Amino acid sequence: MSDRRRFTGRFLYLSDKADIVAAQIAGTDVTLEAARPLRESISTDEITPVTVMLTYDERLGRYPYVGFQAGGVKPIGTDAVKNGGFEITVAGKRYGKGSSRESSPIAEQAAGIRLIIAESFERIYQQNCDNIGVLTSTDFGLIPRIMAGEEIDIEEFTSGRDDLTKAIIRAGGLMPFSRGASWPLPSPRDGAGASGPMTLVEKILRRHAHPDVRSLDRGTGIFVHADWRFSHDYFTGMSAHIMHKTFGKPAPLRDPDSIVAFYDHLVLAGQSLPHRRDGLLEGVGDLLQGHHDFAATYPVKVHGSLPDGSGSEGICHALMTERYALPGQVVVGTDSHTPHSGALGCLAFGAGSTDVAHSWVTGYIRCVVPETLRVEIEGALRPGVTAKDVVLHLLQMDEIKSGGAIGAVFEFAGSAVRAMSVDERATLTNMVAELGGFTGIVAPDEKTVAFLKERRGIDFQLEDWMTSDPGATYRRRIDLDGADLTVMVARPGDPGNGIAIDDVPSPVRVDIAYGGSCTAGKREDFDNYHEVLRWGVERGLKVAEGTRLFLQFGTMDVHRYCQERGYLDTFRQVGATLLMPGCGACANCGPGQSVTAGEVTVSAINRNFPGRSGPGQVWLASPFTVASSALSGRISSFVDLQETHGSKAA
Repeated sequence: MSDRRRFTGRFLYLSDKADIVAAQIAGTDVTLEAARPLRESISTDEITPVTVMLTYDERLGRYPYVGFQAGGVKPIGTDAVKNGGFEITVAGKRYGKGSSRESSPIAEQAAGIRLIIAESFERIYQQNCDNIGVLTSTDFGLIPRIMAGEEIDIEEFTSGRDDLTKAIIRAGGLMPFSRGASWPLPSPRDGAGASGPMTLVEKILRRHAHPDVRSLDRGTGIFVHADWRFSHDYFTGMSAHIMHKTFGKPAPLRDPDSIVAFYDHLVLAGQSLPHRRDGLLEGVGDLLQGHHDFAATYPVKVHGSLPDGSGSEGICHALMTERYALPGQVVVGTDSHTPHSGALGCLAFGAGSTDVAHSWVTGYIRCVVPETLRVEIEGALRPGVTAKDVVLHLLQMDEIKSGGAIGAVFEFAGSAVRAMSVDERATLTNMVAELGGFTGIVAPDEKTVAFLKERRGIDFQLEDWMTSDPGATYRRRIDLDGADLTVMVARPGDPGNGIAIDDVPSPVRVDIAYGGSCTAGKREDFDNYHEVLRWGVERGLKVAEGTRLFLQFGTMDVHRYCQERGYLDTFRQVGATLLMPGCGACANCGPGQSVTAGEVTVSAINRNFPGRSGPGQVWLASPFTVASSALSGRISSFVDLQETHGSKAA
């Protein structure tokens, strides 16, 4: 029996031209031709900025696209989509970049949007749509048919999708689908019987696949058993709300000892200007109540705030790597930067609230067997070139910027990667979220074993299978010569706006220099901040007048490390403001955020979409460059700083 859908509402074309968008909001219908060029790379920070993510129900329908920018302005205000009678959104490539926040499609759905047509979608965003019943398509031929009043068969919205996803879309979402499925414990499987050589990720999937999985062919939708499932304070309450609606309260959690709840994203909201100024702290309290209720109701692991309220125990991704994840395991969390733990050789990926809620009860998480890109970096990196520079180089490549890596695994290898610490490898895998990939992974080796011994006291034994097989199939290889890579920055607006720092056309003054976040708050990151700042202290330098330097520890373990090594005195001598762990300014929720559009920030965080870290302009850079820029008062590499101030100590 056919299932057909009729759409009677208006189209909202997210154009690159602000006047076209404003005209639609004012009630004028436009054509696709008039709306071109369509905005590309619309991030979830623009669909639902963090300052509106203070609920997890239909109230989000007031806010879709309030952060959307075209021509430097924001033409869509509160309630505009709901009051405008829009039903179909149309946009360009890489729709839904960035965060895993399910708040974005929930807001769109609650405002009346039933279908989103885009040239391409980011993986997590589209999966979130599938899970809650929002339809998506890349077929622009649907537009004239819908305008003509034609009913569209549901099968047209499943075209090109894997069989499991098709079944979920037909069912109206993940939870309706789940009611008719069974969730037994996985049957242990090794590589025996595989059809050929496998990548490391394929081996991990094989060992964790649902017993009913018969094929691990690339592109196949499967459920895999997760060793670790975590949420953070923005989405614990939403996930619990979704879980209770389907499974009742209390819900029958599967293996709650392998579920972790982190209070890290909102821990500094009381020090965030927009949250105080705009009366948002009450909403923050509602989110935290949902988080704390879940943590108190169920016997899960909990990482909370420090006793004095100055921060958290640590950022979720960093703590998962420092405390929990192990090579060969599957880790899933409510954040797009969950691949951080791939630095240990595990399969770690982000998911939306519905997926995580489902995993809490069933133990299983959905994914598509991915293709893999092998990024091989041979030779030694130049002095001062870091993993962050490597990622910014990859991000500016045309293939990556156009979405050519969406949903793929990034397998990092080569002598330059083997020479990196686990902390540096974590920067590579963490920022696969910006590359558009499914996850990032580095095969575990003796450095992984040493990391686990040092950080956890574990004598971990590597197993022979924990590497990709010779002859494994890759979508393609990206070969880089470490000696060719240079210090990079990314211009404001998108992490893909990369440019060699020596090619920045004119001096860029800096109001704020920010070092921290899951990407850049690790031990080796602080080694790098300290190397630059100690050099400056030895020459009588301090943070430049008119510039503020914020250094935020990723975990309390990192703080203790810096304290033991005497770094804190150096940081204070140069005039840095030290912050306890938390997502803070990276999530536009704490000290280090900009407060005016004219402010310029150089930041070691992972993304610089419009509105990220405040209304100002954010340049992305490595820890070396952030610290050097703080002393220079302008965007500056360490080499440039040394040339400007001489190499001799005072």
